[in-house]
Amino acid sequence: QVQLVASGGGLVQPGGSLRLSCPASGIIFRPYAMGWFRQAPGKQRELVAVISSYGTLNYADSVKGRFTISRDNAKNTVYLQMNRLKPEDTAVYYCSARLGSQDYWGQGTQVTVSS
Repeated sequence: QVQLVASGGGLVQPGGSLRLSCPASGIIFRPYAMGWFRQAPGKQRELVAVISSYGTLNYADSVKGRFTISRDNAKNTVYLQMNRLKPEDTAVYYCSARLGSQDYWGQGTQVTVSS
C-alpha cells in the first residue's frame, strides 16, 4: 500500500517560514518524480514545485526565489522549504509521486498565512 503523509503545515504570519515534509512508503522512492501542489478555496489545484529523480527542479513562477524543494532518497522523503510567505500562499498543500502512469497523492496539509 502506497502512502504519502504530508506534514508541517500551520498558521504563520506574512514573511514567515514553514517546512513541509512528505515521507513515502510502499514505493521504490528513488526513480519517482516528487512534487508539491496546492489548492486554495475556490481554486484549482496548481503545481508548486517538482523535483525529478535526477534532481532537476521546476517551480511555479509565484514561488520562485522563496520556496525550495528537496528530496532525501535515503529517507524516502520530499521537503518544501517555504520562506517569505504571503497571504496568497494560503492553501492545502499536497505531495505527489509520479513514475510513468503511476501517480500517487498524499492527504494534504493546511498552510495559512495571516496576521
